[in-house]
Formats: sequence, C-alpha cells, structure tokens
Amino acid sequence: MQKLKGQHCYLRALEMADLNFLYELENDSSIWEISGTVTPYSKHVLRKYLENAHRDIYDVKQLRLVICLAGGQVVGLIDLFDFDPKNRRAGIGIVIMKGDERDKGVGGEALTLLMHYAFSTLDVRQLYANVGVGNMAAVHLFKKLGFTQAGVKKDWIFSEGEFTDEILFQKIST
Repeated sequence: MQKLKGQHCYLRALEMADLNFLYELENDSSIWEISGTVTPYSKHVLRKYLENAHRDIYDVKQLRLVICLAGGQVVGLIDLFDFDPKNRRAGIGIVIMKGDERDKGVGGEALTLLMHYAFSTLDVRQLYANVGVGNMAAVHLFKKLGFTQAGVKKDWIFSEGEFTDEILFQKIST
C-alpha cells in the first residue's frame, strides 16, 4: 500500500497492538448507531478479527485502517466497505473516537488520504457514505470534501424509539 500520510495524520493497517483501542471503540455504545453495532464485542472475537485483518480488499471487500496523529497517537478508524471492483465503487466511513479529537481537521485529512488511495490505486470511480440526518458534523464534512447528496433513505434508522432518515452521499471521480 502506498504511504497514506498527511500533514496532521497518517493511516496504517490494523495491528495486534490495536486490540485495546478496538475493544474500547467497538464497545462504546454511543457510536454503535454509526457502526451498525448492537452488541458488545469480546477481546477474543476482536483478536480473531485482527488475525484476519491482513486479508486483501479484493477478497474481503473491505479495508479498515487506523487513523494516527503525526506523533503516533491512535484516534480513530476509517473504512472502505462494500468494495465492488466490477462497478468501481465502495462505501467509505470514519469514526474519531474521542470528542476532543474531533473538529481539528484530522477526519477531513484522513478521508482525503483514503479517497485519493481509492481513486488512484484501487481505480474506484465513486465513493458513497451513509450519514444519519442528525450527524451534522459528518454532513458538513462530506459536503466540504465534495460529496453530493444523492438521496434520503426515509425512516432508515431506528434509534431511541423512533425512526430517522439517513442521507446517501456520493463522490464521483473526475
């Protein structure tokens, strides 16, 4: 993989040393809605996941990378998912774990790095992101990075006793 490094952060492959970070992130119920998680993960299950994280995106249709600050501090994860090389598209998602690490430009830089990799190395033509209507920070971020709203999935997410909409964003390579 080409070096995915920006001014404030870099992206790297998951390593076994990320087990505790992954355990904390995947078991943080406040972000389950973003990740589609509904139950906690054990360290045993996450260790097995990390043992297979090296598998090729063409095989597993997903690439998960760790977002690290320039000094090496792990702050989040970023994914390509539903990779479809025939139709040259993939979903993209990001989570910065702690609130005090958000709104500092790291998420935008990480997305830009992965978008460039997807478009130039994987020859993806389009990326898409699914964002809950209430996640205004993500709505702003994807719009800022040139994603356009392609549609709204009505009553798509059931949360806290009610249904909410989800916005589908797309970015097509030029």
